[in-house]
Amino acid sequence: MELKRYLAAGLLILLIKAGAYAQATRAAADTGKVFALEDLEEIVFKSHPIVKQAALLSEAAKASVLQSSGYFDPAVKASFNRKLFGNTEYYNNWNSELKVPLYVAGADLKVGYDRSVGTYTNPETRTPQPGLAGVGLTIPLGQGLLIDERRSTLKQAKAMVNYAEAEKVKQINSVWYTAAKDYWAWYYAYREYLLLKEGVDLAQRRFEALRRQTLIGDKPPIDSVEASITVQDRQIQLAKSTIVLQNAALVLSNHLWNDEGTPLELPRNAVPESVNQNIVLPDNTLLETLLGQAEQQHPELLKLRAKSAQLDIDRRYRQELLKPKINISGSLLSTRRDFNSYVPDYYDFNWSNYKVGVEFAFPLFLRKERGKLREVKIKQQEVNYDLQQSGREISNNIRSSYNDLSAYRSQLVVQIQSINNQQVLLTGELQKFDLGESTLFLINTRESKLIDMKIKRESMISGYQKTLAELYYKAGIRQADNM
Repeated sequence: MELKRYLAAGLLILLIKAGAYAQATRAAADTGKVFALEDLEEIVFKSHPIVKQAALLSEAAKASVLQSSGYFDPAVKASFNRKLFGNTEYYNNWNSELKVPLYVAGADLKVGYDRSVGTYTNPETRTPQPGLAGVGLTIPLGQGLLIDERRSTLKQAKAMVNYAEAEKVKQINSVWYTAAKDYWAWYYAYREYLLLKEGVDLAQRRFEALRRQTLIGDKPPIDSVEASITVQDRQIQLAKSTIVLQNAALVLSNHLWNDEGTPLELPRNAVPESVNQNIVLPDNTLLETLLGQAEQQHPELLKLRAKSAQLDIDRRYRQELLKPKINISGSLLSTRRDFNSYVPDYYDFNWSNYKVGVEFAFPLFLRKERGKLREVKIKQQEVNYDLQQSGREISNNIRSSYNDLSAYRSQLVVQIQSINNQQVLLTGELQKFDLGESTLFLINTRESKLIDMKIKRESMISGYQKTLAELYYKAGIRQADNM
């Protein structure tokens, strides 16, 4: 009888040591270098190729604006032709012009100098021997007065800058959302591995204790066999978990790059950050804030609004094309060839020396213009419908993710209570086993159940963090901090 008490006390000591050993193992694992979510965020936003690629969208849009601004660049052109034959100068023509497009009213400012002399020069283009200088304007009075092709192109290019900025934010948010999900998948795989390793260590310690008791005849051999089967079963689970952890680390490594664009791998001693299991659910203020921010600055809505602004510019231009084309041009002429003073004299430029012109054109049916205008209006309606539907979907998606957070929070509270109750059952079963009133099967069953419940708790924590990242992603903004 004394021997049995001694062995029971020894078994209890071994179990206590096994628990201490499992905690020591977990502590040793936690001594690895912590790779926090903030560390991942810094690497992703600094070196991820897709993030760098997204930044090019804005640069490309700005380059398009620069290209469209070229329609308003001043242009200089000049030509010279001379024919001399048999000591006769047939013609000596020099034509030069500086054209400055003006943004206002679609007008063009022209400054030119022409000199056409010679025996056989066309009388219509003949100039005095010093040549003629001219300053004039070309102004559209009908089509092109309010908006023309070059102003339309420039305005649309500027509108597309906002589109590109929104697309850049959308792509970056998508990259970060994927990276955050992969991080929390790695977190869960790591926590599952620790819990299963703890279970293997506990089972191994219990098997060693029972094996010694079996050798001295205090326990039947069948208990040792059952303990051995438990060890083997948990070792199989641990082996599977090890592969899952390795794969999760590889997936997370997809987001790790250095400044030179070289892919990096997650270090073997890297461990995820610890998370408090007592999660505090964000209040309704966060929900209302996210809904308001999404309505104002969600990338998808900003893209549609930029597209709508672009189409509105195109519609105004197409309506302008329905007007008749009436261009009037005029130039004041002078024989002056130098412009040392900024203000010409009255005798240099006066209303007696001028050149004017009028151009008129108007399609009779306007089928091309009316068809294009109708097409643009239809596209505007499509974009407006997209805005309505997208806004509603975004709002509902945000509310759905917030509801999922609430569900995770409620489930996690219950799960923690269940774990505490299961721990009490296991402790009681161990005490009964020490007194010979329980079996190894019941202990293994309750212990396995406890490990499974802890793994489920970590799954809920991981799911909660993924859903939190999803909440911000669906709101179209980046999660500011880990909540």
